[in-house]
Amino acid sequence: MPDARVPAVLSIAGSDSGGGAGIQADLKAFARCGVHGMTAITALTAQNTVAVSGIHPVPSEFIVAQVRAVAEDIGVDAVKIGMLGTAETVRAVREALDLLAPATPVVLDPVMVAESGAVLLDEPARAAIVEELLPRVTVVTPNLPEARVLAQTAGEARGGVAPGGEARGGVAPGGDDAEDLARRLRRLGPAVVVVTGGHREAATDVFFDGDALELIPGERYADGAAHGSGCTHSSALAAHLALGRPPLEAARAAKRIAAEAVRDGIRGLGAGAGPVDVFSLTRRHRGARGGVPTSGAAAGPLA
Repeated sequence: MPDARVPAVLSIAGSDSGGGAGIQADLKAFARCGVHGMTAITALTAQNTVAVSGIHPVPSEFIVAQVRAVAEDIGVDAVKIGMLGTAETVRAVREALDLLAPATPVVLDPVMVAESGAVLLDEPARAAIVEELLPRVTVVTPNLPEARVLAQTAGEARGGVAPGGEARGGVAPGGDDAEDLARRLRRLGPAVVVVTGGHREAATDVFFDGDALELIPGERYADGAAHGSGCTHSSALAAHLALGRPPLEAARAAKRIAAEAVRDGIRGLGAGAGPVDVFSLTRRHRGARGGVPTSGAAAGPLA
């Protein structure tokens, strides 16, 4: 009989007490894609839709212990890395990755700024990501400002002139189009770069694997809610790699799932930016109130 084992995907990321992003968004995205989600929490945050009022880093040794516990018993078919915060945490995650099989796909979402504007990655941590993690990961999924910061950080580390100007508030301004940035980041070590389109005029992702540069178009939903969209995208991509999809197919699926989650986002939840919704909860509740039969979230993997 064929192997019916459900793939297990590990999120190494921070916790969002408001449930919109971070570990909470990752677990919802994993379930949406039909894989089993596991967690290694890097930091606890006190946050809601308006602000991040506190961050409590998890000790490095305990981050490693969480990864070891699930790897030794359950196994890890893919990894998504999110909020890291400090260089010490980056190094702990790099150590933890050595506990996994060398071929395990790793997706890095270089989270730098929360939807509320709080800076979640300090400057030493940016440098550590460039030196410690980019050479190790399978896919890195920065948005356009994050891609500029990583390219700038790499330039500074090599003693060159930083492209794109000085960083302000955790992101760098300036030109440097997404296609050029994807090529530059690919030279830093990841097998694949996906520069996401959420911060571009056109909501188009740029995929580059060293050979082909592909554009992945998508819809922009101005009336949606986007808190957690980056987490959802990278988690869906990791889930599809665990399901055996090639990177480009996984990136296309992640784009679609994240866009639909923004479209169906819960705008009325809290006073600030509402969270994405991978389960179309608002639509289902509207249907229930109107007496229209509703179905549960789609089961199984989504192509």
